[in-house]
Amino acid sequence: MMKRRIARNDGFSRRAFFVAGTQVLVFGAIAARLYDLQVRQYPHYSKLAWKNATITKLVPPERGLITDHKGVVLAGNRQCWRAMLLPVDWANAPTILARFQNLIVLSPKDKERLAKIFNGPRCYMPVLLKQDLGWGEIAALEVNKPWLPGLMIDRGFARTYPLGPDTAHTVGYVVPPSAAAAKSDLVLDLPGVRVGGAGIEQAHNDTLFGRPGQTDLEVNDRGEVLRILSRRVEEPGKTVALTLDAGLQHDAAQILNGRPGALVLLEARTGAVRAMASAPSFDQSYFDNGVPNDVWSDWMHNPEHPLLDRATQGLYAPGSSFKPTVALAALRCDAITAHTKFFCSGELKIGDRIFFCWLRTGHGWVDTVSALQQSCDVFFYHAAMRTGINKMATMGKRLGLTGSPALDFPALASGFLPTLQWAHKRGLYWTRGDTAIQGIGQGYSLFTPLSLAIMASRIATGRTVSPRLVSAIGGSAVAPRAAKLLDLNPTHLAIVRQGMNEVVNTKLGTSWGGRLELPGIQMAGKTGTAQVISESAAMESANYDDAKLPWKYRPNALFVGYAPLENPRFAVSVIIEHGSLLDPVKAARDIFTRAFANRADAI
Repeated sequence: MMKRRIARNDGFSRRAFFVAGTQVLVFGAIAARLYDLQVRQYPHYSKLAWKNATITKLVPPERGLITDHKGVVLAGNRQCWRAMLLPVDWANAPTILARFQNLIVLSPKDKERLAKIFNGPRCYMPVLLKQDLGWGEIAALEVNKPWLPGLMIDRGFARTYPLGPDTAHTVGYVVPPSAAAAKSDLVLDLPGVRVGGAGIEQAHNDTLFGRPGQTDLEVNDRGEVLRILSRRVEEPGKTVALTLDAGLQHDAAQILNGRPGALVLLEARTGAVRAMASAPSFDQSYFDNGVPNDVWSDWMHNPEHPLLDRATQGLYAPGSSFKPTVALAALRCDAITAHTKFFCSGELKIGDRIFFCWLRTGHGWVDTVSALQQSCDVFFYHAAMRTGINKMATMGKRLGLTGSPALDFPALASGFLPTLQWAHKRGLYWTRGDTAIQGIGQGYSLFTPLSLAIMASRIATGRTVSPRLVSAIGGSAVAPRAAKLLDLNPTHLAIVRQGMNEVVNTKLGTSWGGRLELPGIQMAGKTGTAQVISESAAMESANYDDAKLPWKYRPNALFVGYAPLENPRFAVSVIIEHGSLLDPVKAARDIFTRAFANRADAI
């Protein structure tokens, strides 16, 4: 009996030990797993839990300002409020959008955009539902927020251009980033982010853009923001101050008055661009949210090409405005002297072709000064043939007519002057007649209004003046490039300057009718008319009347000049497409008048 009881107790003890051991193992494993989950893998699961409860929101910076040299805003920002949807409940996003549309009216363009987003792959960035909310719309959304999970009212900025079309070509505009750019940079994929699309906006986009911020938000299961966990404040872009004068820029646009052409006004000594206008212009604000199809169609079918920046991209034959360059080239290589005279009978036979002067009755005997004064073509036929095309091209480069100007500006066109090497490379048989035609600014020569203004400033000062469009970045001044003395004989410069003086300030001068009449201030310059069609021999011999041609076939009218005569302050170039001879002269006179009227501020 006692043995049986002992045996039962031994069996019970073994079972109890087994059960206890199993319990120890099970609870030990559980404890080990809990330790592993809560201690060893805490960083991993804590990170996952953080992701489930928080959303990281990138905050685009406010774009920097663009101002004129006095601080007048040329490109600024307008604060606006917009509806954003955080992607916390993506499966129900179409339902949320439908509820949103019951409260807020969306444009067809917004509906199309949102349909593409919500019918596509899951989005991990906030979605812009509507820009520029009114206060009534904001109130309606706030009241209905419980039924709009993930909705957030966010502050944004829209770009503004106070001077509008007056600065469209120079200041430029902003556009939404390209798909490729947005894919490579998450900040560019944010709603409302814009990048420079043209002009200074494009050239200085990195400076203007700024540094994005970051905000970590705690949200609940409905996507409602509970609190801000952390924030790195965004840094706004830097202000870019231009050398432009807002008043003179507006004046230049008003002077052109929509006539196809361009006007460039430079500080003659420093190259600071005080006005650079192109006409016709356009409303650059359209580009912020996409140009409407009808507006884009109008621009594309407009024969006057309003999107073209004629001041920096328009290439024009200079006509007689090129003659000062020819005179300097001829004087430099001793092809002529100050006393050299040629007789103008109204025509000159070169080979088997007759080349006419604009004055068919002829100018008689003329020297360099009187030939510039009266714009005698025959004199410059002789001067060009004696000088040669290569030496004229060298002088053109020295005066800044060819090559890309050293200006921080996108899509600058380069002026062009032919050389014998260029002609031979293209299989062109170059004749003396070809050189003669280049001598009066026709043929292959092409320049921009900006490069013609550089030429005028270099003749006026005798220095290597370069254009300058930016005066300061972020409050730090941008020093002008040092202008060295040109490698030109001062006597030669004096001869050409005297000729340009007499162009405007003597009755025989071609610009007498548009002279500047300010006390103690006179301007010097050179007119030019440049054909836009090839004239037949019959047309030339018939001495046809340009004014009777259809408008688009009439010559372009140009003027280059500077003022005052001594210690010049300003240099100018003007082109009026298909205009009359005095149109650009009067435009230059008017912009000089307005610049000197406020001289203390303009300098």
